[in-house]
Amino acid sequence: METIITELANVMESRRTASPEESYVAQLLHKGEDKILKKVIEEAGEVLMASKDLSAQKDEPLHLIKEVADLWFHSMVLLTHHHIRPEEVLQELARRQNLSGLVEKASRPKE
Repeated sequence: METIITELANVMESRRTASPEESYVAQLLHKGEDKILKKVIEEAGEVLMASKDLSAQKDEPLHLIKEVADLWFHSMVLLTHHHIRPEEVLQELARRQNLSGLVEKASRPKE
């Protein structure tokens, strides 16, 4: 059974060949990585603000939920741009599931 993530990734992949006049995803893919990255950054900022508003009890949880959905959506467009399936990200999360976050982080190459 396909998940909504898989279904969405399939639709995004199909938008590679769609007309930018007919599809928002096609527009982003057509405009390229810089445009997609700007949207990811914009959405991350909106998540931050929605979280702060929720913490200050100035907003409802639904606003944060919607902003996180936008961030995930645009992150998936970025994955599509790079020909990466979300299942690969989910596999990486599964790999990390039984690791201590501190141990996993320490195992990463030093930058």
